[in-house]
Amino acid sequence: MQSRKSHSVREMVYIALFTAIMCVIAPFSIPIGPVPLTFATLAVYLVATSLPLRATVASITLYIALGAFGMPVFANFEGGLQKLASASGGYIIGYLPCAAITASLIRVFEKKHFMRAGLSHAAGMAAGTVALYCCGTAWFIFQTGNPFGASVMLCVLPFIPGDAVKIAAAAVISPRLRSIAHMY
Repeated sequence: MQSRKSHSVREMVYIALFTAIMCVIAPFSIPIGPVPLTFATLAVYLVATSLPLRATVASITLYIALGAFGMPVFANFEGGLQKLASASGGYIIGYLPCAAITASLIRVFEKKHFMRAGLSHAAGMAAGTVALYCCGTAWFIFQTGNPFGASVMLCVLPFIPGDAVKIAAAAVISPRLRSIAHMY
């Protein structure tokens, strides 16, 4: 039986460092309805564009686990399983597919030389954000019983401009973070 390759010490340090960055950035938010405009997505984008896929998934998973165990790392400095079970909890869980899709697509785009680094990062983050919206909105509908159209109007449309700004900011910042991290 073949064993799974474990994370190297260097990779574990980067996982811990980027998890810490998420824990510092993510709690800040702007309340605009039942789902706040959070800086967590900016942190997810920075993790996914700066680390390899495996380290990205590990970092986001660790962040969610810390919050689930009660550390106040979610929006508005909240934590606990009750936050994951709330109407906005699907967006927190949605950080995983968002980050995985973002990291994967960036690597594909860069490997195939489809576009420059900033554009490939932005395209990957936009695709990941669609997955985030799908996960979060589906959970919101399940929790609230709201119809699909009303849920999209409440939980997606108001966030598109803010997420576009966060994507643009992360697209500028992330190539510098990657060069500092020397992970590639």
